[in-house]
Amino acid sequence: MSTDRSFHESMGSLFESDEAPASPVGTGPLPSYITDHRARLRARFMAGGAKAIPDYELLELVLFRSIPRRDVKPLARNLLDEFGDFNRVLTASPERLAKINGIGDQTIVDLKIVEAATHRMARSRVLKQHVISSWDAVLDYCHTTMAHRETEEFRVLFLDRKNVLIADEEQAKGTVDHVPVYPREVAKRALELNACAIILVHNHPSGDPTPSEADIAMTAQVQAACTALGLTLHDHLIIGKSRELSFRSEGLI
Repeated sequence: MSTDRSFHESMGSLFESDEAPASPVGTGPLPSYITDHRARLRARFMAGGAKAIPDYELLELVLFRSIPRRDVKPLARNLLDEFGDFNRVLTASPERLAKINGIGDQTIVDLKIVEAATHRMARSRVLKQHVISSWDAVLDYCHTTMAHRETEEFRVLFLDRKNVLIADEEQAKGTVDHVPVYPREVAKRALELNACAIILVHNHPSGDPTPSEADIAMTAQVQAACTALGLTLHDHLIIGKSRELSFRSEGLI
């Protein structure tokens, strides 16, 4: 209970640490309707958490920190219109974010900090854990880090002989529909880490996790390389926007 109280007190203090509000043009106090809106939104968030507010208001809360001197509601809605949802705003590249009118370097940094924090929290639930018995946490982590990316990313989860996750590494990035994968490099890295098993993971930015012929062929090549070196390929997960596909469950491994 004391921990919860300390958390809420620290969060309240954080929210109150904004610069003294100024007008949208920076020449005087913000209009009362803006300051009142911010106060109500913060109070609603602290009382009910993220479930109490929609995506655009959660994004407003983040933007309050970066842009204390003007109304950010229109900007929050513009970002969601451009990228689709809260998650895709966080995972958007700095280059794309910079093209949005009203987004500066500080805002980009703050959005990337929030993204990094969510990834680190999800990763902490699976690192050094027995992967097979923590499968739901593994899927949550993969979805958090990969489901909303605009380009393909290929990752490998390396496991020890007890199937405990010892490393999670990005092996390659690609385009919207292709990522280059080198099976020998995957197997070589497993040996360097003294891993005994691996799980392959990559995302489909289209949202559809159906494997392509190239996905199937690449998986077979990795499996052959692993077999030759005495490594186990547990699975290959393809992460879509709202669901994943398991090669093992589909009988493809």
